[in-house]
Amino acid sequence: MRIAVLVTYVPDTASTIKVGPSGKSIDETGIKWIISPYDEFAVEEAIKLKEAKGAEVTYITYGPERDQQVLRECFARGGDKGVHVVGTGAAFGDAFAIAQILAAAVKKAGPFDLIFAGVKGVGSDQGLVGAMVAELLDIPHVGSVTKIEYGEKSLTAWREIEGGQEVVEVSLPCLITAQKGLNEPRYPSLKGIMAAKKMPVESVKVADLGVDEASVGGATCRWVALSLPPAKSSGKIINGEQDPQAAARELARLLREEAKVI
Repeated sequence: MRIAVLVTYVPDTASTIKVGPSGKSIDETGIKWIISPYDEFAVEEAIKLKEAKGAEVTYITYGPERDQQVLRECFARGGDKGVHVVGTGAAFGDAFAIAQILAAAVKKAGPFDLIFAGVKGVGSDQGLVGAMVAELLDIPHVGSVTKIEYGEKSLTAWREIEGGQEVVEVSLPCLITAQKGLNEPRYPSLKGIMAAKKMPVESVKVADLGVDEASVGGATCRWVALSLPPAKSSGKIINGEQDPQAAARELARLLREEAKVI
């Protein structure tokens, strides 16, 4: 069995985000980059199959030079190969463009029996990339998966839907987007971290895939502005210890006249 895992590098979710000078992207100064948290579930599921069935695991990422590090971090957990599609960021914010690039990379590195990705990248993909890659590859896709049972040439997946779960049986090859709850991602071991430095990574340019990064997707989506949420105003404290009734009247007045919620 050959497995591909689509991974991406994103700002640490604990980072303080600032808007960059252009107003269309973040200021990357001092940002710590990590594997997108949902991708960690995809990585873990692939490694489990490698351990159980001897599957070969290939990680694929698209992004600037620094993104090769995300492959090293995946290798520290397990895996066999890595493909880094080196890009300029021209497709940033355009999920369809990113999907076209990744689908081309999968075709070049494949064929694969199973493809995993996180249900969304904690960044700008709007949760669309995985499903779009499956469509471009003309294979089935099951999203938001929280449990999988594997057969010989098929699998059964449990996926989250509003108010319950949906159980889907799908033939291979297929693409699965992993949701929180699918598994418990492991921590890299010291041995794995050291071994990851020597793992093979194939670097390819977007043009090597027969794709024009500047025009891919026909510019279906572009970020035109980025802004932080408005700062929260300071709260008000009403002391009700001495006169609870007066405090209740004051609270009602504030809710009616200032907050305008009653």
